[in-house]
Parts: sequence; C-alpha cells; structure tokens
Amino acid sequence: MANATDYDAPRASTVELDEDSLEELKARRASAQSPVVDLDEADGFELPNADLADEELTVAVIPMKADEFRCAKCFLVHHRSQLAHHKNGEDVCKECA
Repeated sequence: MANATDYDAPRASTVELDEDSLEELKARRASAQSPVVDLDEADGFELPNADLADEELTVAVIPMKADEFRCAKCFLVHHRSQLAHHKNGEDVCKECA
C-alpha cells in the first residue's frame, strides 16, 4: 500500500536539492533501474515494427452460411435476423443502419 503524501508540508528548497552531487544522482538512477530482463516474463511480448515475415499464421476460414450476410458498412458477418435493409444490392446490419 502506498504511503499518504502530505501536500501541505513545506517543500525542500532549491538550495537543498542542488546539494546532491552528480555521482549521488547517477547512483540513485542506476539503482532504480534494472537492466536485467527476465526472459520468462517476456513471453508474448512483441516489439513494434517487428519483422514477422517468418511467422506463419493458421486461421480456419469458415464460409458464410445461407442464413448470414456481410454488412456493406462494417463488413462483419451477421445472421439474417440482424438485416436492417437491402438497398442497391448492399445489405446493412441493424447496428450500422
């Protein structure tokens, strides 16, 4: 649980802050950051713009059934009960209508 912060307490002056040496600040920064990455925790982590050319995706494609349609606006497949209207050869679902 985090400690409560007293926002009414007097703040440290800039003179006190300037007394920290550069070496002390570097030591604090180095101790606060851990350069070691646990590879077990990194499973499933993807870097942006990663090259996935060698990856093979397997997706089962199921064709539309006779009682389904593809909405011309959202391009999702819906059951015929969700058909709002059929205009100019385009089917539109109730959500997009």
